[in-house]
Amino acid sequence: MNQERYSRQMLFKHIGNRGQEKIEQQHVLIIGMGALGTHLAEGLVRAGIGKLTIVDRDYIEYSNLQRQTLYTENDAREALPKVIAAQRALTHIRNDIEIHALIEHVNYQFLEKHGKDVNFILDATDNFDTRQLINDFSYKYGIPWIYGGVVQSTYVEATFIPGQTPCFNCLMPQLPSVNLTCDTVGVIQPAVTMTTSLQLKDALKLLTQNEIKTRLTYGDIWEGDHFTIGFSKMYREDCPTCGHHPYYPHLNQEKQSYATLCGRDTVQYENRNISQEMLIAFLEQNQIHYRTNNYMTIFKFRGHRIVAFNGGRFLIHEMTHPQNAMQLINQLFG
Repeated sequence: MNQERYSRQMLFKHIGNRGQEKIEQQHVLIIGMGALGTHLAEGLVRAGIGKLTIVDRDYIEYSNLQRQTLYTENDAREALPKVIAAQRALTHIRNDIEIHALIEHVNYQFLEKHGKDVNFILDATDNFDTRQLINDFSYKYGIPWIYGGVVQSTYVEATFIPGQTPCFNCLMPQLPSVNLTCDTVGVIQPAVTMTTSLQLKDALKLLTQNEIKTRLTYGDIWEGDHFTIGFSKMYREDCPTCGHHPYYPHLNQEKQSYATLCGRDTVQYENRNISQEMLIAFLEQNQIHYRTNNYMTIFKFRGHRIVAFNGGRFLIHEMTHPQNAMQLINQLFG
């Protein structure tokens, strides 16, 4: 351990030498590498985390650069997958960090494969369904997770610890609106920073085994409002996730070929039988212009920009309904 590198953190009375050793021994999963995820990953790497798994299904666009701090114009120009650019940036900050970067869609199968051996999960998504999935997985396997949400100038954060706190479902009636996203109503950087500061504070507490209060924090950085509410008494005996007879409904949903990306006017389609080689051969045969890199192929078809990742996952832009996406795929591939 580089004592000098972490000396100021180790001087903090709640961390010290022993706390720093604990930080270096642990493994954290960050779901989403957008505004929240980039801040969280950088904060943990600078704090000395031993192992990090990062996952995101998207790639970098110019509109990301205002708030997603690990990325550059060159990353957007190359349309790099977010986790690949993030991994490069993070290893420039600390070359001894172990990072697993996964360009994937997070579903139950993903969490079963990659989520069981982590100490806790950091929510950096903008997707309500994914949070419900994380919540069910967390309470089924006893893995804490830290919720964070940001939109416009508002922020919200809470930590859920199976066996100690009520879960996300129990708190739902008290949560601020979750129907808005930064892609529909915007977001400012100070609200992102406020959210991740609260998440990182609780992450450091989990890493060093300090007590975390059972409370939700929310506010509006533009208006200067800041509130906390305790939720230790909000536990529901009939909760399907943490009640007396949990059945984890969000883990039992069937895997879908099509999914709508929240607030993006984009539909995701998955077909692992379509390799990049097959796709490029098809595009060339049909004289459809494309560009490609090591991770994806980008082309246009009937006015829609389509990004095809290695492994058979497609993002179909300028589209909101899975049924329309299904028709377009059928027209494209027959």
